[in-house]
Amino acid sequence: MKPLDPRLLHHARAARGFLALSVALGLVQVLLVLAFSALLAGVLATVIAAVGVLPGDWVSEELVVQEPASGVELLGLVAPLLGGLAAVAAARAGVSWVMEWVAARAAARVKSQLRRQAAEALVHRGLHDDDDGAGPAHAVSVLGSGLDALDAYFSRYLPQLVLTALAVPILLGVLATQDLTTAVIVVVTMPLVPVFMVLVGWSTQSAQLRQRRRLDRLGTAYLDLVEGLSTLKIFNRQNRQRQNLHRLTEQHRSATMKVLRVSFLSGFVLELAASLSVALVAVSVGVRLIDGELGLFVGLFVLLIVPEAYAPLRQVGAQYHAAADGIAASEEVFALLESEPRTVPTGPGQATLLRRSELRLRGVGVARGGSAIVDDVDLTASPGRITALAGPSGSGKSTLAAAVVGLVAHTGEITLSGEEGSRPITRDDVAWAGQRHGLRSGTVGENIALGEPQLHSGEARSILDALDLPELPLDHPLGVRGAGLSGGQAHRIAVARAVHRARARNAPVLLLDEPSAALDETTEQALIGLLRAEADAGRTVLVISHRPGVLESADVVHSLEGVR
Repeated sequence: MKPLDPRLLHHARAARGFLALSVALGLVQVLLVLAFSALLAGVLATVIAAVGVLPGDWVSEELVVQEPASGVELLGLVAPLLGGLAAVAAARAGVSWVMEWVAARAAARVKSQLRRQAAEALVHRGLHDDDDGAGPAHAVSVLGSGLDALDAYFSRYLPQLVLTALAVPILLGVLATQDLTTAVIVVVTMPLVPVFMVLVGWSTQSAQLRQRRRLDRLGTAYLDLVEGLSTLKIFNRQNRQRQNLHRLTEQHRSATMKVLRVSFLSGFVLELAASLSVALVAVSVGVRLIDGELGLFVGLFVLLIVPEAYAPLRQVGAQYHAAADGIAASEEVFALLESEPRTVPTGPGQATLLRRSELRLRGVGVARGGSAIVDDVDLTASPGRITALAGPSGSGKSTLAAAVVGLVAHTGEITLSGEEGSRPITRDDVAWAGQRHGLRSGTVGENIALGEPQLHSGEARSILDALDLPELPLDHPLGVRGAGLSGGQAHRIAVARAVHRARARNAPVLLLDEPSAALDETTEQALIGLLRAEADAGRTVLVISHRPGVLESADVVHSLEGVR
């Protein structure tokens, strides 16, 4: 993972302003650190010299006094320095507060921008449940808790990274002008901190990746459990899922604790390396103070600066773990934003929609995880005919349908051919209903018109009547996921939505995936009658089904093993 990914500045404009402001505030912080160290060293050296605790050659000549100063005289000597010290301390606190405030606002804006772009990319790219694990649960995990971890990245990690880039060279330069020996020691020992940080970071990255994968599996299992809870309760098997959910939860808990252990270990290692380095500098300064080679003010100033030189590196290593989850999530978002869209573009500039178009698949294949789901499929579906796609469960029928719609990447060609020639298919060419009805809360009419500017009520009413739903009003309210309807009714509403879309947009292809799986024979015949009417109107109708009634009524049955 890169400390600062350039793609963040490209996709999130709010990050650019925050980075520029961080540089300015970081520079101010470094200058305040130098001023604070100089003032504090001056106060200590003045007090020590004024009370006559140390020999005169330990301090600068202007600080040497013949007799110990009284309390009033001492206060007069250090009062200006103490005032400046208080002002600098207040300024440091103010700058730190401004940095946190700016970081919080920047994190909120960046998360909003990335979520908006990622949601738009998912709409255009498509989201398929079996697409390398990048299903709905994974998307929720990345765009939800994953991007929320960017708060730690912006409020802790990134400011420390900027401060490190600014503070280390400036403080080393000041040390070199004040005490070259200390500067050399720091230059030699400082690389130990990033070396340990990199070594521990590799372990952190592996543990973080395992934790995110287990979180994805937990989210997927939970989503699958919620969606299938009604079926599990029907067969009284709901309690069997407790063990599976408990096992996944324990795996996630164990992975989280491993990440925390690595984080604590890295903090200990970084603190130990920095502490030993500072102790080495302190011994060197003490010996040279005793030998009279170094003035007290310079020695104190150097001792105060050295921990400040190591502190940014230690903090970067410590805050890296807090921000690792956000960095990993942002990388997945960037990969999504930069991936090729799975559908050809739609909108102005596309060829005019053909009234009667033949759907052609030539050498179409879909692979996932290095394995071919479907390979080298040729299929032709003609207008005016019902073409059925059959095959055993798991043979790739739904995957092939997803390729036609544009939900998965594929090889080969999927085109529409008609009187005006041949062109690649677009999503607007296909009216589609999948195995899941995808209903949402609202009215029946709102679900039928989903994706369309308005509902053609007369058209929708005639479609419902044709599907043997004459008693179902368009204003009938539905709950979440279409609650309030039976499974067969919900699937017929999904078919009605696809037919309504096909008629409203003059889509040449109507594609249905197992539309009669939840229907009895009588209702199935009503569905077949509607499909026949669409085919007679000149539409290309492609149906995926294993039901004998649908296959017998089809004009052409295509299986992955051959065509009848």
